[in-house]
Amino acid sequence: MLLQDQKHLFDIPQETTYLNIASQSPSFKAVYQAGLEGLKQKNRPYTIKNSDYFDPVSELKKLFAQLIEAEDYNRIATIPSVSYGIATVANNIKLNPGDEILIIDEQFPSNVYSWQKLAETYNASLKTVSTPKTKTNRALLWNEAILNAINSKTAVVAMGNIHWSNGTLFDLKSIRNKTKDHNALLIIDGSQSVGALPFSVKEFQPDALICAGYKWLFGPYGCAYAYYGDYFDNGSPLEESWMHRLNSENFAGLTNYESQYKPLANRYSVGENGNFIYVKMQIAALKQILEWTPKAIQNYCKSISFEAVETLEKLGCHIEDSNYRTHHLFGIELPNDLDIKALQQDLANENIYVSFRGNFIRISCHLFNTSKDFEPLITCLSKYL
Repeated sequence: MLLQDQKHLFDIPQETTYLNIASQSPSFKAVYQAGLEGLKQKNRPYTIKNSDYFDPVSELKKLFAQLIEAEDYNRIATIPSVSYGIATVANNIKLNPGDEILIIDEQFPSNVYSWQKLAETYNASLKTVSTPKTKTNRALLWNEAILNAINSKTAVVAMGNIHWSNGTLFDLKSIRNKTKDHNALLIIDGSQSVGALPFSVKEFQPDALICAGYKWLFGPYGCAYAYYGDYFDNGSPLEESWMHRLNSENFAGLTNYESQYKPLANRYSVGENGNFIYVKMQIAALKQILEWTPKAIQNYCKSISFEAVETLEKLGCHIEDSNYRTHHLFGIELPNDLDIKALQQDLANENIYVSFRGNFIRISCHLFNTSKDFEPLITCLSKYL
């Protein structure tokens, strides 16, 4: 399916160049309207039925399960943040002294701090696979280094399937095979990929997949998703919510305290996960993403960015080879002597929104962008190159 730009669905002013969905997505009109419907329901609480606490959440989980090709939606938990999902994972892992937890250089902190704490708790070590210094074949060398770092001491590999600051693609199939060889868990942060890049839990078989919901999944800030594999089927949740126990739909019998959780990952959802406003917005968002499809989104982003990438490379910027990075998110590596503060100010003056990550400008585009959105960015950058 060849998508056309969907700018008409968004409320982005013509004079604004927004290439920063990796930080925060704009809402499209259906998501905005769903949020208003949720507000109306809250405004008249006597219209809220018992089933409204549960049925929409089940629908939401089914949609996310469909997006990542998970067979059972009961393996999906709705959570408030990536840090919550990662903390749940770490809470259910026991290590031996000397075990290693493997992470990637300059990984997002929500997928680092819990591992630091876990390593300290069990006298294990946190091992970081550094970014190769060379620009030539960087992604290939990085993937080789990750595979070489997995050994008999490795207990956990925790990483994104792409790098959050520059879009480098990691070879999850090979990494999964190597972790299985050494009985290590594979925990994936899909926050910067799921929704804009095809991801299948059948294909990659992660032990857990955690995704922020307010970026490529177009949900409100404060929502996220988690998939938990069978390793976590009988684990301990971070909190003991009444909603996660069997028969919790029977409000009249809630004081008949239930010892059994609902099956699989339901125990790991955050309390009050039936948030009427958030859930309605998330359902509207996922329905639209499934209609667009991540594959078509990825192809569209490639089609609108490839000419800009060629121009930027001619100007002296380094961008990873297109075969080893994503197209919805990629990094423009700047020359070391460039005045970044002055560039940031110029971009702000021109209403151009991007992210700076170290010596990279992180570009993240979507269906509300067209190839013309890259022209003011290139014009501004060319002054410094």
